[in-house]
Amino acid sequence: MKDNLKRVIVDFKKLTPEILALLVDKYPDGYDDDQIISFKNARNELIEAVEVTTADTKYLVKVSTKLQITMENYDEDDYDDYDSDDPEAVQEPDLDADISDDDDIVVEDMDIDDKDDVDQPDFPEDSDADADDEDEDEDED
Repeated sequence: MKDNLKRVIVDFKKLTPEILALLVDKYPDGYDDDQIISFKNARNELIEAVEVTTADTKYLVKVSTKLQITMENYDEDDYDDYDSDDPEAVQEPDLDADISDDDDIVVEDMDIDDKDDVDQPDFPEDSDADADDEDEDEDED
């Protein structure tokens, strides 16, 4: 069955508050891989998108990290000062700022060429373990 809906591919740069609200409504917990539609555009490029529909239009919104973060942080009040069809309203998220503190990896500066910087385990100089190793070698002969 053919629908008479206008079909529009939407990149993040053209995302409006109206379309963002539709996405968050349809995918309140985010979208899963099985909800992503893959197709080739007119330039034969592979596009991955999620679908939302209004009364007259089917929107295929390109998936991206920016889209995912924007959906996760969506607050309807953020767009009160904008028209619902204003793509300037949806700002690109700061991808670095959206990494939680739990994910931060802290590495101390260390000159790895300098043996003094590396902690060496303390082994007794006259270890019985060395003597045991020598005994095992003799048994094999």
